[in-house]
Amino acid sequence: MKNFITALLPALALLAAPLQAQRDIPLQENAPDRYIVQKGDTLWGIAAKFLKQPWRWPEIWNLNKEQIANPHRIYPGDVIVLERRPAGPQLSLGPTVKLSPQVRSSPLEADAIPPIPPRMIEPFLSQPLVIDPGGLDKAPRIIATQENRVNLGAGGIAYVTGMGSDTGGVWQIYRTGPALIDPDTRQTLGFEAKYLGTGRITSGGSPATLQIVSSKEEISTGDRLVATGTPAVHQYIPRAPDRAVQGRIIAIYGGVSTGEGGRHSIISLNRGRRDGIESGHVLALHRGAVLVPDPQAEVSRDSAPLIPLPPERYGLAFVFRTFDAVSYALVMEAARPVSPGDLVRSP
Repeated sequence: MKNFITALLPALALLAAPLQAQRDIPLQENAPDRYIVQKGDTLWGIAAKFLKQPWRWPEIWNLNKEQIANPHRIYPGDVIVLERRPAGPQLSLGPTVKLSPQVRSSPLEADAIPPIPPRMIEPFLSQPLVIDPGGLDKAPRIIATQENRVNLGAGGIAYVTGMGSDTGGVWQIYRTGPALIDPDTRQTLGFEAKYLGTGRITSGGSPATLQIVSSKEEISTGDRLVATGTPAVHQYIPRAPDRAVQGRIIAIYGGVSTGEGGRHSIISLNRGRRDGIESGHVLALHRGAVLVPDPQAEVSRDSAPLIPLPPERYGLAFVFRTFDAVSYALVMEAARPVSPGDLVRSP
């Protein structure tokens, strides 16, 4: 009998582990018993009202992997109820509250609460694109401009070759941008396609005539066209990766002139789908390796032995777009400036 119980203990421990993990989820001191979802809310913001660790949202909802990949939509007027159970806290949906006199037979997909603020990431859902070397070589190309102008802006006319029969709709205009270099291996992970603007084909043929509709930067010969797709409506759940992850920040975006970023900066990472990174993953930000001279060394400060300081956790980032070897994330929290080369790890 004793041997049987001994053999059974590991299995019982495995069954108890999820319950213990749920008990250990720290709630906010002022976590409400119920919250009415408002227009403009995000899943991250709602999770942070209840949890000190918002990425543990799936645990408190008891979501399995399939439900995380295809989550139930949450809409303004939904009531989120917090139950403080002995086995651990749990969230559920209560009766919906009407927020306005408008009549709506069913929620619209576009009304669903987004995971993070969409206005901050919308430009990055379609650009920048990560491309392999030569990835734009077969895309339609601007070969000339009206009146041989060097650069074009909105309203300008250009001539494009390689269009084929697909000439409808609005086209995005790109040129190959900077290389994405892995800070650890120094290998090129890909190139960013630099977004320049949009154009519309007004006359088919070879070459076809392109009118510039909008321009973010000046457009010239050699630039390439990519068909504009409908941005996907992403509904990813904030969560920790299923396995341990460690990577580094490649670059920071958003008009940062100092080379550093902060809360709500966009960052690119040297980890992507091949490394198990998915949209919705939350990663902790850590200060990169810092070496300081040994103050006790009996030599000059310039020649003193260097001591590596331990990585210092200072923030969180939310992955919203992934490629094979690269991903993009929004910095959600940062207690110090975010720098290229800083570490990202499982939270």
